[in-house]
Amino acid sequence: MRTPEISVVIPVYDEEAGLQTLFDRIYPALDGLGGSYEIIFVNDGSRDRSAAILREQYQKRPEVTRAILLAANAGQHMAILAGFEKARGQIIVTLDADLQNPPEEIGKLIAKMREGHDYVGSIRRRRQDSLFRNWASKAMNRLRETTTRIKITDQGNMLRAYSRSVVDAINSCREVSTFIPALAYTFARHPTEVMVEHAERAAGESKYSLYSLIRLNFDLMTGFSLVPLQWFSMLGIVVSMGSAALFVLLIVRRILLGPEAEGLFTLFALVFFLIGLALFGIGLLGEYVGRVYLQVRHRPRYLIEAVLEESE
Repeated sequence: MRTPEISVVIPVYDEEAGLQTLFDRIYPALDGLGGSYEIIFVNDGSRDRSAAILREQYQKRPEVTRAILLAANAGQHMAILAGFEKARGQIIVTLDADLQNPPEEIGKLIAKMREGHDYVGSIRRRRQDSLFRNWASKAMNRLRETTTRIKITDQGNMLRAYSRSVVDAINSCREVSTFIPALAYTFARHPTEVMVEHAERAAGESKYSLYSLIRLNFDLMTGFSLVPLQWFSMLGIVVSMGSAALFVLLIVRRILLGPEAEGLFTLFALVFFLIGLALFGIGLLGEYVGRVYLQVRHRPRYLIEAVLEESE
């Protein structure tokens, strides 16, 4: 099989409305880079005609087009991992199918990779998202960087380039739940970032709700760091010491001033606070235990229904 210089992995989930526009832009953009390439579309169990459209596109340009059809929805990062395992290029680029990252910006990442970097992230110059979405993303970024020590300026942007060695290291991991940019950062030796343009979604609706983004960041923090557990352990120590001090204070107060009925509501508030703290701790611990449970089951991360590609 030929070995192209560039492999572009594009996860696709219910994107039939915008796929033709993507085709019309990405092939000319890659043709203009002057190197050999392949485009790997990964259909992540789409419920619309996305799979059929990818089949048609493969038939039009089979020499540079490959399509992986997953049997069921596995999630964006699992779909990208399926593409990584099939990619042949020396430089692997990930791109969302919604065209919020223009395909024409791929050239900036390739230029940096050719300079000797093994991982190139991207930062959206002018994000075409709501004010709340931008604020929430920045807050999550700061929290993630504090807990994991992984410095990714714009973690929500999937336009990124990886070297062959970094992708091979990612493929050697068998995690059932992960965040690819952060995982790649831990393996990279010469990472960098570039500024790219950002556009409004070409068609369809975003698949990420606020709830999904919160879960993604929580999963990221628990998947790459034990800091949340350590923070909670320290908080538990502080609360225990405070509770002991308050207990002593209440005894001394009762001896000196006698019982007071109005202190009952203060006691209730304190109990509710401690119960809430305990429940949060149980939930946090459960998140880590749940990750271990998912891992030890050894179930496949995704199921491939078909791979459309030219034979050797």
